[in-house]
Amino acid sequence: MDSVFVIVGAGLAGAAAAEALRARGFDGRIVLVGAENELPYDRPPLSKDYLQDKSEKAKLYVHPQEWYGEHDIEVRLGAGATAIDRVAHEVTLEDGERIHYDRLLLTTGASPRRLKVPGADLDGVKYLRDVDDCEALKAVFANAHRVVIIGGGWIGLETAAAARAAGCEVTVIVRGELPLATVLGSEVAQHYAVLHRRHGVEFRLGATVDEITAESGRVAGVRLADGTVLDADVVVVGIGAVANTALAETAGLVIDDGVVVDEHLATTDPDIFAAGDVANSYYPHLGLHLRLGHWSAARRQPKVAAAGMMGQAGAYDNIPYFFSDQWELGMEYLGYVPKGTGAEVIYRGDVATGRYLVFWLASDRVLAGMNVNIWHLTGAIRTLVASDARVDPAKLTDPAIALDEVFA
Repeated sequence: MDSVFVIVGAGLAGAAAAEALRARGFDGRIVLVGAENELPYDRPPLSKDYLQDKSEKAKLYVHPQEWYGEHDIEVRLGAGATAIDRVAHEVTLEDGERIHYDRLLLTTGASPRRLKVPGADLDGVKYLRDVDDCEALKAVFANAHRVVIIGGGWIGLETAAAARAAGCEVTVIVRGELPLATVLGSEVAQHYAVLHRRHGVEFRLGATVDEITAESGRVAGVRLADGTVLDADVVVVGIGAVANTALAETAGLVIDDGVVVDEHLATTDPDIFAAGDVANSYYPHLGLHLRLGHWSAARRQPKVAAAGMMGQAGAYDNIPYFFSDQWELGMEYLGYVPKGTGAEVIYRGDVATGRYLVFWLASDRVLAGMNVNIWHLTGAIRTLVASDARVDPAKLTDPAIALDEVFA
């Protein structure tokens, strides 16, 4: 009998896995299960172009609807999985249907971390994760006057740019010393603070929220720990994301900030794999497990998972990658700098021009690199980070020297 591969989670990772299985020649039954009623779509535009009405909804989708029929992929939307029976090799859906699997892939993604203060459930408190969230934000930004954003990460800052573009007054509350400081370090994060202030965004740094205040049952403001109250028509919460591990945990899989998998995206159950935002995967290049929650993992990990499901060789050893577009600044970041590394920051080019590179070095080895509005060097930066070779910092800062000639 034909093998049955079930993919639970109909987002980018799920669609990419189905595509990879067919591309590798798998001719058995593929069932793609999703809790949302939307076909699989890309999430980055939800905080970028689509949120600002710069692109149309049709461009979000990974594949048009007819693609799934053409590739004989069964898509079950609006009915997420509720249980995995590892002994019987069955997945139970919300509507009670039980589907047999020979191999199972979990691409259940992540959900926004919820704010836990009084008033957090008021009308006017918004999160951004799916299409419905994005549509709701677009509607409220069109009519709001004052927007307060809690969280100074990528979602917080990209949402701030969208709210300003819609004509709202925007204040971003940041727990730390600067927005993005935990990701980029204080020195580089300062450039983003300057960028947003130049476009009229205000920051409350080193601040924590005590309460969301109300008037007539909906949001009226945000009270900080120091007693300051910020008026707000809308509050957007962007304080991180939590992996959707409930299904895997109930099934007895190993969980540690995500479903723990090896470099082949395999769990401790030989017939179950995980990929994308839900997976805490092992990176051989780094020698550690990471759950990064970036688009690149959702796009690329499923190819490795598909190989493993089919009993073929493959390992995920990509350099971590993410990108962001804010105002006139577009960037790509490759690599990983562990917390507490104390990496040296080196620039190549003039920050004032808005076109430059940044590198994070430890013991003269490039841990990570970021290009800002310089798109043709992405591959060279990736190669440099992957090499783990010592470089000459003086050469690295000199734009006249090619990146493949900066080694010590």
